[in-house]
Formats: sequence, C-alpha cells, structure tokens
Amino acid sequence: MQRREFLTHLGCAAAATSMLATSAAHAQQQAKVWRVGIILAGTRTLATEGFVQGMRELGYQAGRDYYAEWRFANGRYARFPDFAQDFVRLQADVIFVETSAAVDLVRQVTRTIPIVMGYSIDPVGGGLVSSLRRPGGNVTGLAGSKESTLPKQFELLKTVVPNLARLGLLLNPAISEYTGVLAETQDLAQKAGAVLISADAHNPDSLAEAFVQFNGQGVEALIVIDDAYFLNQRDELAGLALKHRLPSIFPKREFVQAGGLMAYGENLTEFYRRAASFVDRILKGAKAGELPIEQAPPQLAINRKIAQAIGVTIPPQVYALANEVIE
Repeated sequence: MQRREFLTHLGCAAAATSMLATSAAHAQQQAKVWRVGIILAGTRTLATEGFVQGMRELGYQAGRDYYAEWRFANGRYARFPDFAQDFVRLQADVIFVETSAAVDLVRQVTRTIPIVMGYSIDPVGGGLVSSLRRPGGNVTGLAGSKESTLPKQFELLKTVVPNLARLGLLLNPAISEYTGVLAETQDLAQKAGAVLISADAHNPDSLAEAFVQFNGQGVEALIVIDDAYFLNQRDELAGLALKHRLPSIFPKREFVQAGGLMAYGENLTEFYRRAASFVDRILKGAKAGELPIEQAPPQLAINRKIAQAIGVTIPPQVYALANEVIE
C-alpha cells in the first residue's frame, strides 16, 4: 500500500472512530433519565396534575424521560425532611414542592439539590429567597401577588348582593395571618356599612357548625379565606354553600370547579404547570438561584349553574371580567 493510500485509510479510520465515540456519547446523553422529587402537602389533585401537564408540554414523559418520585404529607408537614432525605439518597436532580411551607424543612436537609416552589406567598419577606429577581441559594419558582384579594372579593360579592348588610367570613384559626385578615375584613365591612360575622373552622364538624351559625345570624354573603385545609375540603364547602343558598366567594378556581359560586385568586393548576418550565431549565443546566421568581395576577372564575341554583344574578359586567365561566 502506498503511503498516500495508507494515510487516507488511517484518516478514515480515525474519523470513523471519532464518529462512533460521538454517537456513543450522544446516545449516553439521550439515555439520561432525570429523577424529579415531588412533595405534596396533601394528596394528588387536579391542580397538582398541572405540573405533570407542564412537563408533558415541554416534551418530558414520566417513566421515559424522568422518574417522578411522589411523596404525600397528608397535612403532616413534619414529614417534609424525611422526604428530602429520600431524595438525597435517590440523588434527585430537582425537587418540586407544592407549597412554600416545605422549603425551609427541605433546605435544612439539602442546600445543593435545586428546589422549585409551585406556589408561595411573599418568599422574600418569608426569608425563602434573597429577591424575586435573583433568588440565590437553591430555591426558585412562583409566587402569588402580595396584594390582598379581600377588597376585590368583597366588591364582587356586593355586585351579587347589592344591599349587602351582613357579611360572613370563614377562617381557619391555625393560619398565621388570622388576626390581620380578620381586621382587614372588619374594616372593609364597616366602611360599607355592613356587619361582619366571622366563624372559625378546622375540621368537618366545625365547617358544618359555621354554616349553621351564618344561617342563624342572617348572613347574606360569605368570603372563605385562603387556606390549605379549606382547599382540601372544597367539595364539602361548596355543598354547604349550596345547601344554605349562600352567595360565596372563594380564593381559588378549584372551589368553583367543585360547585362554588365565585372565586377570585390564583389559579393553582396554572402555577404548577408553569413550575415545570423551571424544572426544564434546571435540567438543562440553569442554576435555581439565578432563575427569577415569577408572579401571576389573580383570576376570576364564576359558576353560572350555581348562580341559577341559588337564585342570584351575576351582572353582565362581572361576567365580562371573568377568566373562566363554568356553565
């Protein structure tokens, strides 16, 4: 074989070897299946399925592109650190938390695995991140607006009950914002010349008792405060409001889907769906602490069928404001 032919063959062999190596590396990269830890405060719901939907929209199929490691606290938040330890042992690539209540407990276990919040309230004030623009550390995700939704909720109720004189307020006494929420609603009612009647509830029996109290004291419309327990009891709450024919406004659209009249607040399904984009960027190499926290404005949902069932009229201008109308 002549020297030129030998070098040509040698070059081709080297190129082929290089192509095989590149192909093998590419195949190895393609074969990577990510591991995503998922911590829920309660159980799997239609809202949390928004995260799975978001991952699917971005091209990730569970079981093929990533392993979803689901953990359910069922209201027992003390289990969060145990879940985090599981994820450290499993070498999870990222952890998605449904509620910001899990962040500190998870962060005590790991400061390296990225944490994506599906929903939070004032994460800067709560000390979870340094700033919305540059969170720092290993935490990022989404946050609701810091603006109170109570004034708008009260305004919407007054359009349904124009001469509203007796307003009901349902609270969970365990929430940290209890005193502030009660004071703010009391101020709104006084300025409108209405009497505020509040009731506490934290279990099924006290929920039923609260509505008996509202009925006995002539409450004409009701505001239900944002609370994880109330969200888990949304079917019961919607049923009680319907039973007592009480025009009510809730903090999230999931209540309206369950049969509530109106909701003004964040759309959790959309929050969790958008959280998937943070996971996607982190899996592609972005650092959690450098991904700005995203915020979303409140949305209005109305159940027209329930309005008809309890005999109230929703003005056309209110329907025009709605992001969703359930027929």
